[in-house]
Amino acid sequence: MAAESNGSLDLSVFLTGIPGLEAQHGWFSIPFFTVYIVAIVGNNLIMAAVQADPALHEPMYLFISMLAVTEVGVSVSTLPTVMGILWFDARQIDLDGCLAQMFFIHTFSCMESGVLLAMSYDRFVAIYSPLGYTAILTLPRIICMGLGITLKSVTLMAPLPVLLKQLPYCHTSVLSHSYCLHSDLIQLPCADTKLSSILGLAIVLATFGLDSLLIIVSYVLILYTVLGIASGEGRRKALNTCVSHICAVLMYYVPMIGVSVMHRTAKHASPLVHTLMSSVYLFVPPVLNPIIYSVKTKPIRQGIFTLFSCKRKFL
Repeated sequence: MAAESNGSLDLSVFLTGIPGLEAQHGWFSIPFFTVYIVAIVGNNLIMAAVQADPALHEPMYLFISMLAVTEVGVSVSTLPTVMGILWFDARQIDLDGCLAQMFFIHTFSCMESGVLLAMSYDRFVAIYSPLGYTAILTLPRIICMGLGITLKSVTLMAPLPVLLKQLPYCHTSVLSHSYCLHSDLIQLPCADTKLSSILGLAIVLATFGLDSLLIIVSYVLILYTVLGIASGEGRRKALNTCVSHICAVLMYYVPMIGVSVMHRTAKHASPLVHTLMSSVYLFVPPVLNPIIYSVKTKPIRQGIFTLFSCKRKFL
């Protein structure tokens, strides 16, 4: 199938659709495409509302906009192969394209974790020091945080496709999903992948593991601060500002933990179960986050309404 070149193989990789339900791919394409439209349009609306409304140029809303950027990035990274399989049964992808998709999926996922951590810090500062909130989280600092999260994600993920590209592939390469993930790709080379596996684990611990731990620490400090507020109404209002972020964190980390547990403890489960769990992890947060923030955050909701009102005036 492929010719060896510079110690590696220039080959194609075959993706998998929905196991056992290939004949129904056309029907499944409708909800999947709807999910993509809702995710991409919803998150772009949040970004446009924050950019257009000066009243939303505050730390909390800027972080929400950053989260929307990562959600769009994840959605756009998986869309071509997922819809290509469901619409055209286009299961074949060249190795370079697969490695590029893997890089972007994991990079945007890492960025999303970093933004969720930054948002937990934002909530802590807002509750612990409300008077100094805007003085601490200035625009230059927020920009530096965003650039730092991006740089960290790109730097950590860049070695993964480079290492996999150097390895030889000596058999038909079939992945278990309709997109390329590192955990799938390291199973394919007919050479020692210990370095790639160790690096992947180290990256997971240094990003998702550390981020989740720091988010928990942030909420312990938030809870400690809230309990020090004298009035019950004040405590309720303070905690209410964290509800949307808590939902976003749970929607991100719970499916991720579920996928990880499934891979390790339920290897013999139906491939359909693994596919559904991975789909929940990648597709649910981009869809629900803009809905939650639009419903729970009144200024965001008003900004979106204002955006549509302005467009109608121009029309």
